[in-house]
Amino acid sequence: MKRKLIAAVGVAGMLMSVAACGGDDGDSGGKTGADGFKGQTLTVWAMDGSTPPGWTKDLTAAFEKKTKAKLKFETQQWNGIQQKITTALSEENPPDVLEVGNTQTPAYAATGGLADLSDLKSEIGADWTKALNESSVFDGKQYAAPWYFANRVVIYNKKVWADAGIKDTPKTRDEFFDALETIEKKTDAEPIYLPGQNWYFFDGLTIGQGADLVKKDGDKYVSNLADPKVGKAMEIYKEYQAFSKAPKDKDEATPQQAEVFAKGNVGAFIGMGWEAGTAIAANKKIEKDIGYFTIPGESAAEPEGVFLGGSNFAVAAGSKKQELAKEFLKMALSDKFEGALAKENGVIPNKESLQTNLAGNGAAEAAAPAAAGGGTTPLIPEWAAVENDPNPIKAYMTAVLKGKSPAEAAKQVESEINKRLAQSS
Repeated sequence: MKRKLIAAVGVAGMLMSVAACGGDDGDSGGKTGADGFKGQTLTVWAMDGSTPPGWTKDLTAAFEKKTKAKLKFETQQWNGIQQKITTALSEENPPDVLEVGNTQTPAYAATGGLADLSDLKSEIGADWTKALNESSVFDGKQYAAPWYFANRVVIYNKKVWADAGIKDTPKTRDEFFDALETIEKKTDAEPIYLPGQNWYFFDGLTIGQGADLVKKDGDKYVSNLADPKVGKAMEIYKEYQAFSKAPKDKDEATPQQAEVFAKGNVGAFIGMGWEAGTAIAANKKIEKDIGYFTIPGESAAEPEGVFLGGSNFAVAAGSKKQELAKEFLKMALSDKFEGALAKENGVIPNKESLQTNLAGNGAAEAAAPAAAGGGTTPLIPEWAAVENDPNPIKAYMTAVLKGKSPAEAAKQVESEINKRLAQSS
């Protein structure tokens, strides 16, 4: 799993017109009798790290056998991908199928560059996990299909917890706070490493509170940061952060939180599963002590809200191979290949029934229970500009941690958030 895969990548500047050029109703991509789609080549843009070798080999063989067409994967890099996709969608011969970040999908759909896949959803998507499918829908239409996802978990040091006398991992938020307090009292370790601006963890807390970061004001979106539910999420974050010595004005990459954890004197941190690998690379000895558990919510029955990062598959509206592209999606998103991807890459599949493929992968098993109740940043094209550096929500978080009330901190940054939302609309 690539780190940038699960980040919400900004799409500011990509809202230029991307009218579908050269597209048709799929007739030129239609079947040709017994030979199916013989002679055609379907081009799929997939991001680096998304298509593991076993999955890719088996899917290609099955697709080519069934359709008689050729399948060509073209690996893309996350750096600069927004503009590259925007340009490609405006050209006469775009790639037929594209992997797009889930939080990017609404912006691409708004330009008219993506094909409507509502018929595909009706055919194969009845049991897609609702929370995972939400980013594929824009203005009530299905413009993509959910492919795979990831979310944050608690990565903890089993030795530190054992030294504190803690035998069981917590099932509720209060139990988690009790465990952190016990570590603080009974060991010399820092209970949790949580910098003040771990923005995606905070976003998960807002999701858990049922809060929205924006609201509609007439025909435009404006900040909803002053909502008491958002303030409650920030108070929960503050309670966690009180157990940490991490800087209140830095994010989890400054310094890399996994590298801090790797030193062996931190009880836990909130991160992506792949960050355990970063810790092990920094200190091989810590590998034996690493464990994972789901971020606990208010009750044992419902995990904490989490930000769901990941990717959707979309079909370019300008592709002349609409039907062939849908044949690919039917196969790639089938239980067989969706399950195989989850198993090989350790990612959350688009159906809860396929999570059995994660057995044996500790990080993925810890992430999966929270997926159904997860969410994203606001699924509007205007949102991307809000997260551009310097992210005003990070400034809000730091202000609260340094003593301001959530309402006071919101007042400090809402004009900037509204300005960015207005500029992007």
